[in-house]
Amino acid sequence: MGETDGSSNAAQRAQPQDMKQISTEKLGLFSRIKDAFTSPENSEVLPENGHPAVVAEPHGMINLRRMRVEDVAIPTAEIVSVSNTIAKDELVQVFRDSGLTRIPVYEGTLDTPLGFAHLKDFALTHGFNGNSTDFDLTSMLRPLLFVPPSMPIGVLLTKMQTERRHMALVIDEYGGVDGLLTIEDLIEQVVGEIADEHDTDEDQQWIEEKPGCYTAQARTPLDEFEAEIGRSLTNHEDIDDEEIETLGGLVFVLSGRVPARGEMVSHPDGLEFEVIDADPRRIKRLRVILPDRTE
Repeated sequence: MGETDGSSNAAQRAQPQDMKQISTEKLGLFSRIKDAFTSPENSEVLPENGHPAVVAEPHGMINLRRMRVEDVAIPTAEIVSVSNTIAKDELVQVFRDSGLTRIPVYEGTLDTPLGFAHLKDFALTHGFNGNSTDFDLTSMLRPLLFVPPSMPIGVLLTKMQTERRHMALVIDEYGGVDGLLTIEDLIEQVVGEIADEHDTDEDQQWIEEKPGCYTAQARTPLDEFEAEIGRSLTNHEDIDDEEIETLGGLVFVLSGRVPARGEMVSHPDGLEFEVIDADPRRIKRLRVILPDRTE
């Protein structure tokens, strides 16, 4: 892996360039958001997911120096990407199914990234009515940033702001893709989670994707979800129900830590919890699979 010219070039471009301490004097984005924070409030450690977050890291400007790219990046297994040979109709379907506006494009494998396709560019050039005949995905690609896992997120945020880039791929020492992150992922480490039109309704704690398979907010009250599925999730000697109030808290207790995105956590009674969204501090969304009820 990573022996092609494309991946070698990506690895070279991903080498750390400037790891010195960031000055916030002339960084417009930083100056606009810095006033929104006060150190005493941000340093307080609060419970997360129904369980004391003993090692939780608060949001705030300090995260720009403390956290690394590898702490925030979406793992490779969760990256939605397409080949440069994809047909126009197939690309339309990927945009629709994913709800994303930016999708990385690769040649052969993701370890040879070419850039990313932006929904706006595609719509303005070809539309969605299928009338355009000449489809050249490569000509529409926008450049990606390539960064190492160890880069502080503050350095990357500055680089993204300076070069007007919104997406970066994390490249490992062998030139392979190790993750992806956007400028929104970085800003959320400072200001907290940013909700957009594609996020789940705050009032809707869970949805049933199919019989026996649910997508749920980590903060979903455990007793309400138990009533939905008709079974107790804490009626086991290894689980102390007095410490758990939410689904996220249950998964935290089962794993003994904050699991990473894409990780599967097993329940003693046979259920499976897939972590759909999480950061180093907390679990955000889960997929709950009841094996005895799935088709």
